[in-house]
Formats: sequence, C-alpha cells, structure tokens
Amino acid sequence: MPGKLQLIATPIGNLNDLSLRAIETLRLADQVACEDTRHSGRLLQHHGLHRPLLSLTEHNEARRIPELLQKLTDDKNIALVSDAGNPTLSDPGQRLVHAAIHAGHEIEVIPGPSAVLTALIGSGLPTVPFYFGGFLPHKKGQREKEVIAAMDRECTSLYFESPYRLVDTLRMAATCRPDHRIVVARELTKMFEEFHRGSAQSVLEHYESTTPKGEIPLVIAPRDLPNWMIRAEA
Repeated sequence: MPGKLQLIATPIGNLNDLSLRAIETLRLADQVACEDTRHSGRLLQHHGLHRPLLSLTEHNEARRIPELLQKLTDDKNIALVSDAGNPTLSDPGQRLVHAAIHAGHEIEVIPGPSAVLTALIGSGLPTVPFYFGGFLPHKKGQREKEVIAAMDRECTSLYFESPYRLVDTLRMAATCRPDHRIVVARELTKMFEEFHRGSAQSVLEHYESTTPKGEIPLVIAPRDLPNWMIRAEA
C-alpha cells in the first residue's frame, strides 16, 4: 500500500481525549513527526504506544521535508501530530502537507480535540461565522490594531494569546471599548477549566489580580450581537 501522511488531532489537555481511531492510526504508523518528542512520547506512553518519533518544528520543517517525502515514497505511513490539537493550525506541518500533496501522496485526517472550537462553542458568543487569527502579534502596535479590528468585525473573533501579554491585550480592548464582550478560556478539558466571560473592563480587572498560565484562547464578540441574544438577555 502507498504511504500516507496522516494528520492526527491530539488532546488539548485531557490525555483521554485521544480518539480510538487516532490510537489505532498511531499504533500502525511507521514514523510519528511531532513538535516535541518528549511531550508526544508521554502521550504515546499513556496509551501504551511505542513508535519512532521525529522532531518537526518551525525551525527544521523545511529540512525534514525531503526525508519524510522519501519515507512516503517508500510506502511508509507518517503520522503528523502537534503538541496539542490539530497540526498546521498555528503549529508546524503546513509546509509538509503542501509538499506531500504536490508530490502526489495521500493525505488522511483523523479529527479530534480543538482548542479553537472548544473555546468558541464554550464562549457563549455567536459561533457562525467566526474568524480565527492564530496568535496575536508580539509587537504592541500590530496587536492593538488587530484587537480593534476584531471588535469591528461582524463575526466572533478568536486568537491565541500568551499569558504574559494577556493583561496588556485586555487593557487595549478595555481602553477602546470597555463594554465590549470578551471571553478568556483557560485550562481547556483539564480539571480547572475556566471560561471567564464579561466586558473587556471586567475581564481586565479579573486578570490584573489573577495571573494566568498557559496559552490562552481569547474570544472577542462581534461588533453587533444578534437580535436573539439581545432579546434573551433583556
């Protein structure tokens, strides 16, 4: 059988969220390409799996592609995973997927946990349509511009933000529109999962006194809330 590149969604916190199909695919894979071999090694070990691991990061992806394409040509199945969630979404792998498609190899997606969708549907904000912007820019000016653009959109916007910049980002939103609705999602699927919902000002005040940890999905309401939501809250 020709080799396949298999894109596998992995848990975003709770290791038991790895699907049965994902476990079976990993069990049969000839190679697992992953961001952090230690992190993915722990996941495989948790499920009693032992497969060869190969580091694939944003810094070495271009160098790894010829090696992985050759394995596919040699009829080997390559599983691609990220540290959490879906590979290629704000994670390495997009170049590899493009190269594999261009070379004529089959791509198989094994869906599963997603921090983006978990944060979106748990936020209570309108879900369709929505905009996902990945990680907010590091530079303050660019980040402020993106936050203002999100509050002007006609749909809900979702970003990933560092805990070290979260308060500064919330302050940008509160300064511009203190009453605009924002949701901060934390520890998704874990014991202390939290959705902190409120106005930009109230969410800012909460996190000024509570230091967050881990990568944080930040959900920003659209410019105008739908009529059904306004009526329900009247």
